Amino acid sequence: MTVDRPREAGALAHYVHQGPFDPYDVEKTAQGSSQAKEASQLTLMWWRFKKHRLALISGILLLIAYIAIVFVEILAPYKVHSRNVDFIYAPPQGVHLFHDGNFVGPFVYGQKMELDMTTLRRVYSDDHSDVQKLRFFCSGESYRFWGAIPGNFHLVCPAEGGQFHLLGTDRLGRDMLSRIIYGARISLTIGLLGVATSFILGIVIGGIAGYWGGWFDLVTQRVIEVLQSIPHIPLWLALAAIMPADWSPMLIYLGITFILGMLDWTGLARAVRSKLLALREEDYVLAAQLMGAGSTRIIGRHLIPGFMSHLIASATLTIPGMILGETTLSFLGLGLRPPITSWGVLLTEARSVSAVALYPWLLIPVVPVIFVILAFNFLGDGLRDAADPYK
Repeated sequence: MTVDRPREAGALAHYVHQGPFDPYDVEKTAQGSSQAKEASQLTLMWWRFKKHRLALISGILLLIAYIAIVFVEILAPYKVHSRNVDFIYAPPQGVHLFHDGNFVGPFVYGQKMELDMTTLRRVYSDDHSDVQKLRFFCSGESYRFWGAIPGNFHLVCPAEGGQFHLLGTDRLGRDMLSRIIYGARISLTIGLLGVATSFILGIVIGGIAGYWGGWFDLVTQRVIEVLQSIPHIPLWLALAAIMPADWSPMLIYLGITFILGMLDWTGLARAVRSKLLALREEDYVLAAQLMGAGSTRIIGRHLIPGFMSHLIASATLTIPGMILGETTLSFLGLGLRPPITSWGVLLTEARSVSAVALYPWLLIPVVPVIFVILAFNFLGDGLRDAADPYK
């Protein structure tokens, strides 16, 4: 029997690294760096967060929205209370680029109004002989920036002597797009102020109850049980109704914020308490106590960061809850009231079924509410995962 000898071929290629051993040459991380061992906690969180594309996009959109509310006077084509009595309940206008086959640039057609004598309804139609070219970075209606600095600069303006109502107008002829942009300033900030109030109460009360326990924990848990047993919507209505009708719009705004914050701290306080009850028995807590660390430092520096992912998720869920709470109260007429403009106040125009049937664009303010709530939820998912980068 003949035994085949291996062929005399060249040396087989191998993939063993010939360089000196580097103990810090770890596996590539999510962003392609080899310095994971030396990276800080925030850097690891950022690398992991970037992997969650939907959360990253949501975060960018929310950042743009919160930056935009600083410049609402510039972004809005009209002032918040500007009226055009010739275009009451006007439908949204379409933006066009070409007219009769020629490129004109962004423009809208003028609108003609006729009164239907059978239904007494205003009927609008486009006048294709009236081409109104939009102006950008232009001088328009005068305003006071943040109520203090006079100005008239706008991102977009209608043509001279024309009108531009991208989302239509309401029963007083006010531009819906401008009012939605102005309403974003109130609706978005009320969520931040409300969650700040609830977080301060929830972390402080829950932290004390979970770390020290005793009679304070017993009383706190009974108070939380009482508050959580009360239906929230009737309680919101009752607390909002007791606010004096002669209060200024700013006081009403702060009052609604305080109410929303006072009602949403209970769930966070219980979560903080349960976490601290488990973490306070860990060895590192005992080590910190033996080294002379005070209770405040142990709670704030060692215990709370241990469940930061839960706190981040709670925050991103609480903010849209605050926005929905304000929208609900204002929609029912017991929250913010004119002249303050929020998305909930704008939706009061759509309380009538007949108004919605005839003028469906009055429901457009619900669209930014939906998108903001979804964005906060997606952002919360990404931040919660990123807060545990070693997982």
